[in-house]
Amino acid sequence: MDTERMIARGILPAKAGKEQELRSLMRTFGSVLVAYSGGVDSSYLAWVANDELGDSAVAVTGFSPSVSAHQREQAEGFAHRHGLRWRTVETHEIENERYLANAGDRCFFCKDELYGVLAEVAKDATAVVLDGTNADDLGDHRPGRKAAELKNVRSPLAELGFSKAEIRELSRLHGLETAELPASPCLASRIAPGTPVSIGRFAAVERGEEIIRQSGFREFRLRVHGDLARIEVAKDEFEHMLVPAMLERLAGELRPLGFKYITLDLDGFRSGSMNPVEN
Repeated sequence: MDTERMIARGILPAKAGKEQELRSLMRTFGSVLVAYSGGVDSSYLAWVANDELGDSAVAVTGFSPSVSAHQREQAEGFAHRHGLRWRTVETHEIENERYLANAGDRCFFCKDELYGVLAEVAKDATAVVLDGTNADDLGDHRPGRKAAELKNVRSPLAELGFSKAEIRELSRLHGLETAELPASPCLASRIAPGTPVSIGRFAAVERGEEIIRQSGFREFRLRVHGDLARIEVAKDEFEHMLVPAMLERLAGELRPLGFKYITLDLDGFRSGSMNPVEN
């Protein structure tokens, strides 16, 4: 899509120019595999890659026990609606004792496994592996970035300075439904460092978040600290949460999942609240 057509769609010249840089970079790659989760960033990147490179762009989603059914459905739905060349691969980080220990560097072992699998696929396709890291992510605690560097994974959105807000805006202007999606990292990110991850805990988090979602909440997390469940919801959703009947129902439905204590975080939802850099 050229700059004039983008401006005609209402995209400001500066942002149109930035996207043109991204498209130009795609053309220099020639053939790409996009590590695609179905979230805001990787969906936009996969859409641009597909729009620019056609059959030479493949969106690849890694499936493992830490990927919820909700995430899988989102990724598959977007890929089909927008005509992406999409495939899935199985990853086996759950077999790595260092990943299971969840000692604060868990994300490294997860991404190292994923990028290792993608590197094998890319070798057969002579393609460059890309991920959806954006410029805002570079200041966050992300051990997975080291894995990306070791596996020569490129992060074009970060390299070209795309912020999360810009990606959402461009997605919106292109009519991509992911523009308004709340962030949704893997299930393992809900488990506090020091609490070992397991398939059982993934299942409890997935079922617990589905209960919260079905209760009408949009932006939330169910954080796990041993036998304590900490619910975060966006502050503008507190009114819906702080109703005695809602609190009683959630406690009653979450406790059988293996939690002794059910708590509400009064600071509200915030991404990365488990990160060691945060207070």
